[in-house]
Amino acid sequence: MATVEVKNLEGQTVKELQVPDEVFGAKPNQSLLWEAVKQYLASQRRGTHKTKTRAEVRGGGKKPWRQKGTGRARAGSIRSSLWRHGSIAHGPQPRDYSYELPKRILRGAMRSALAAKFQDHKLTVVDQFNLAAVKTSGFSATLHKLGVEKTVLVVNDAANRNLELSSRNLAGCDLVRHHELHPYHVLSHDQLLISEGALVRLQEALG
Repeated sequence: MATVEVKNLEGQTVKELQVPDEVFGAKPNQSLLWEAVKQYLASQRRGTHKTKTRAEVRGGGKKPWRQKGTGRARAGSIRSSLWRHGSIAHGPQPRDYSYELPKRILRGAMRSALAAKFQDHKLTVVDQFNLAAVKTSGFSATLHKLGVEKTVLVVNDAANRNLELSSRNLAGCDLVRHHELHPYHVLSHDQLLISEGALVRLQEALG
């Protein structure tokens, strides 16, 4: 089994934690990651696009000209989709783009995402997020001590009001609970900062 260092908020290593090879030692599966990312982005689409059909466009109740004898093409309404200011034929209508993936695929994608961060040395484990007060600058200094330089995803296993308020105004920093974690969250941030409790629970769910 591989081992990962567990640090405190000062950036000091306090102990080592063993992690299973089936979660962190496997080769990342790119196809599973692609499927998970596509499913997540599809679920974020609002689907509120709308164009008017022939029945919804205002006007056009009168036939523009008689059927025969004018030399022009037949026309029944000025709101036909062939006309300017007319309806849109086969245009987009409101719909739900979200869909579900099999749980095995999502679990495999999560293993691949965590393995990719671990193998790229982008995974940092913290014993506990015990913040004494709500202070954005203080949490920013903590991230600097832990070696966070770019975007970071913070994963915790319990509700932490001080952590939520201290991290929400930091650019490039997002906070999620372990049961809300999705492979897209992991891949869309440069570094992963996770509490020891959240890591243990993820191992239990993915092992």
